[in-house]
Amino acid sequence: MKLSVVFFVSTMAAATAEPVSIDSLVAKARATHPELRFYEAQVDAAKGGLTKAGEIKNPELMTGVGNWRVRDLSTGGLSNGPTWAVQLTQQVEWAGRLSLRKAIAQKEIELAQLGLEQFRLTLSGRVRLLAWRLLAAQEQYRVTHEVSKRFSELAKVLLQRDPAGAAPRLEARIIEASALTLGAEVTAARNEMESARFELNQILGERPEHALQVKPQTGMLKALPALEQLLAEARNRNFDLRARMAEVQQQGFAVALAKNERWPSISVSSYLQRQTNNTRETQVGIGLSLPLPLWNRNEGAIEGARAKQVQAEVMLTAELRHLEREVAAEASHYRLHVEELAKWPADTLQDFSKAAAEADEHYRLGALPLSTYTELQRQYVESVKAVLASQVAAVEARMGLEQLTGVKLAD
Repeated sequence: MKLSVVFFVSTMAAATAEPVSIDSLVAKARATHPELRFYEAQVDAAKGGLTKAGEIKNPELMTGVGNWRVRDLSTGGLSNGPTWAVQLTQQVEWAGRLSLRKAIAQKEIELAQLGLEQFRLTLSGRVRLLAWRLLAAQEQYRVTHEVSKRFSELAKVLLQRDPAGAAPRLEARIIEASALTLGAEVTAARNEMESARFELNQILGERPEHALQVKPQTGMLKALPALEQLLAEARNRNFDLRARMAEVQQQGFAVALAKNERWPSISVSSYLQRQTNNTRETQVGIGLSLPLPLWNRNEGAIEGARAKQVQAEVMLTAELRHLEREVAAEASHYRLHVEELAKWPADTLQDFSKAAAEADEHYRLGALPLSTYTELQRQYVESVKAVLASQVAAVEARMGLEQLTGVKLAD
């Protein structure tokens, strides 16, 4: 099932801004949005953490000087002399510990990259949705302004004639009241248009009052793939789900690291000591320092890491269920709106526009009753509003599906 989505060309602000395509707006936002730098810096920070995790601790150098005094207990003789010592100590990590820390840091990089990708897709979807809202507001403004102006001009003509009798005078007041009512709708459409423009300008890094005109779009709201295919894409590519999976894997590494840290690090020392008095003594050797894991077996850290792993697994399951529900809901919303739009022939709005103009001509000639005239004008406005609301809702559901599945659906 396909439905053409066509917005009429709005004449408003045509002289103040060159219309731009939605794709160009998306490209500009992805290139200039300042928050992108935050996520890029987060990736760089995570990469720095990986470098840090792979670093080997620096060796420690210890040196000392002093006086060496020796007393001979049999003769009572005493000799003095200088002494000095140098010791170099290197801590050696237990096997596998360094690789586990690097694996945990690598998952931090994956999480940061997922955040960057998700923000880019969210940003693109937000720009597209705002652009479609701006287009809808432009069209709604055009139609309501057209009909409001038609009522206002007609009311002026009727009142200038100084109609005789109650019926013509009351008809003129009805038309005047209709013009006032539609004037409020014109203002509402204008406010919606300005609101969308202000937010788009902010995302694009422009001043809020910057003139912005979006090119009318002629696209196709195509039928979606089957729900199972959408769910499969979401399970494989959804950013939040992939982040939960990475967290589960990361916590698995954290548990393994906590178990590994039950065994303390070994310190290897090489030393040189020399003292001089009546004789010169030199001592060279290698020492080994190993704390005995008698009282502290790191059980608290192990239990804490296991609990966090369980939490991550539970959150993964909950995220998967939430994702499936959201995909099904957005797909249903999209299909319902597209089915509603499919009930309208492609030229329905153009026919309503022609009928409204024809009704105005015939009413002025006295060939059409007031009730038919006002109802036709009102239905023209309401039908345009209904179609625009369904179009924007369908686009919003489509953007939501793209966010949930992590892929851009075919145009």
